[in-house]
Amino acid sequence: MAGKSKKIKILFTIPNFDTAGSGKALFKIASGLDREVFEPHIACLHNRGEYFKVIQKSGIPVHVFEFTSSVRPVLKGLYQCWRKSRFFLHHGFHLVHSFHYGPDYSEPLAAKIAGVKWGFTKKNMNWGGASKNGWKIRSYLADFIALQNSDMKNEFYPDTKKTFYVPRGVDTAEFFKAAEDKDLKQELGLDKDTKVVLNVANMVPVKGLEVLIRAFKNIVYHKVVLILVGDNRNEYGRSLENLVRELGLENRVIFTGKTLNVKRFLSIADLFVLPTLNEGRKEGSPVAMLEAMASGVPVIGTKIPGVKDQLKKFPDAQVDAGDISSLAARIDQYLFSDRDWRLKFSDQLCSEVQECFDLKREIKRHEQMYIDTLKPTNK
Repeated sequence: MAGKSKKIKILFTIPNFDTAGSGKALFKIASGLDREVFEPHIACLHNRGEYFKVIQKSGIPVHVFEFTSSVRPVLKGLYQCWRKSRFFLHHGFHLVHSFHYGPDYSEPLAAKIAGVKWGFTKKNMNWGGASKNGWKIRSYLADFIALQNSDMKNEFYPDTKKTFYVPRGVDTAEFFKAAEDKDLKQELGLDKDTKVVLNVANMVPVKGLEVLIRAFKNIVYHKVVLILVGDNRNEYGRSLENLVRELGLENRVIFTGKTLNVKRFLSIADLFVLPTLNEGRKEGSPVAMLEAMASGVPVIGTKIPGVKDQLKKFPDAQVDAGDISSLAARIDQYLFSDRDWRLKFSDQLCSEVQECFDLKREIKRHEQMYIDTLKPTNK
């Protein structure tokens, strides 16, 4: 049935749209594809989540479908995979791109049974423990694997030819040097000349925010605040709040909670810091850093996969993960540098994102990956 369609029909799969980060990444790719060549569809496990409503209104066909299942016991698991394969065949998909970041391999098995090309995006540097074998099987069955940073190739897939380097991208026009939101400073009770150090992150331990808070303690200039944007209503978030109190920084550290309008905070930021630790899942290709760079905000990041790609041309903007004293010194240096240096650095960061990490470039990389995967000679 797949051969009857003149366009390349792609099914994007994702468990849900409850957490909008991965869903937004998928949607930007699906909605940006050349519709003269591609026909995108989306499948998810349920219709909950505010962002699901956005997907529904987009005009892209959405299928609520159980595309994953247990593969144990074996006979029952294979039967479930066969049933899912009928769904792929019925809709005539040429290719399935999974944004499911777990080690499930029932989905690629179903695609294999249907004779449909299947692949996934490798989001982060985590691959071990109980899920290791699942990831190995998932990777073996894949026809393509999109890698979000260059370290993934050497660490996970040194010998395969089915990987593609597809780092994240941002809409540079949307974020390009937005005018300062003066109302936001007033809302936060800040003077117009107060300097702002900013971090935007999903608040989990690997993000290393305690390192940033301890480094910020060493910045003695009184008109500097640290703004932490992200949902802090979890155990890690509460531990950070306790640390702020222990260090006596209640009046200098602001927790905003989760927000969809990151641009407002970038518009008042004097420095963006990403202190992710060099452990666990680390980073894939952190969008928050790219958004800051596109906004022309000076940045500091740790020397870890993903960040190293984005700051490849800016070695001085990188510090060793977990090094509190080095991070404090770099924050102090960048925060109080002269105006000409800051303007030059801002322009360089914007140019780097436009040239290497623009959303349109990310979409083109996906399109080429799909076309190359469907070539008869691709293995």
